[in-house]
Amino acid sequence: MVYAAFRSIGAYVPSKILSNEDLSKMVDTTDEWITKRTGIKERHIAAEGEFTSDMGAKAAEIAIKRSGIDKSKIDMIICATISPDYFCMPSTATIISTKLGLANVTAFDISAACTGFVYVLSIAKAFIESGMKKNILIIGAERLSSITDYTDRGTCILFGDGAGAAVISATNDKSEAIIDVHTGADGGFADLLMTPNGGSGSIHDTLDQEAKSCFMQMKGNETFKVAVKTLTKDVVEILQENNIQSSDIKHFVPHQANLRIIKAVGDALKLKDEQVVLTVEKFGNTSGASIPMAINDIYESGKLKAGELMLLDAFGGGLTWGSALVPFSPLK
Repeated sequence: MVYAAFRSIGAYVPSKILSNEDLSKMVDTTDEWITKRTGIKERHIAAEGEFTSDMGAKAAEIAIKRSGIDKSKIDMIICATISPDYFCMPSTATIISTKLGLANVTAFDISAACTGFVYVLSIAKAFIESGMKKNILIIGAERLSSITDYTDRGTCILFGDGAGAAVISATNDKSEAIIDVHTGADGGFADLLMTPNGGSGSIHDTLDQEAKSCFMQMKGNETFKVAVKTLTKDVVEILQENNIQSSDIKHFVPHQANLRIIKAVGDALKLKDEQVVLTVEKFGNTSGASIPMAINDIYESGKLKAGELMLLDAFGGGLTWGSALVPFSPLK
């Protein structure tokens, strides 16, 4: 039987840093206020002319190199993003494929906001287990600064830019296999977190309304409440269904949206501090790039070892959510 294995991880962050102190000069806020409510101290911002595909390609190059798999063997590229190079078309994945020098591969984007990486992981798993593909490059890449309103202190303090990528490959060794992936959505909460403009549902009376609606809009308190409840429920279910205890998890890698949400979910699951991966302080919320960037952080710090079990958990606009039980399985 063919299984899907999580072979490698890579990430890229732009060099420019936007600190809380910088933001305090742009909107009515302070470092203390931001830190207390979000846990974020700084976020990285793409340079002028640096696009989502550029960051995605750089993260992908690292992931491919670390995988030990020849680049020519990659047969699919999936990119999770809500800040593509171009809205509608072409997809960012196709642009990344060209920048990587990969022709004639299946390439497409998906839009699942902050849950994007878990969604592309589930798609890659399905394609590999069906026998249709053998080596899939999955990417979460975001240039959220391009859709952030820097006059809105409720959102501009949260978001940053960056990319993460992983190679998912076929294996016959069940011990290497991705154990399970859960995904879900409820469009009834769509208005809690959205970018209203850019589609056939956008109707505006003035150009000013249209311009404002190009930016992310969020109802923070309502989103927080739904996020904690949904994330906790989903994680409890995936652990129970696979007969895994929270103590069996080496690395809990949640979407890095807000420290308060992460701590609330971690406490509900009775996870120890050393199990919980935190990068929100230095990267902020990078949406679909958040989880792979966090995995890369523990990999580069030497904390992620072969065979260790990761529990991924995410929640985002849509509303979407997802969780995954993933052993780190580099080629032996």
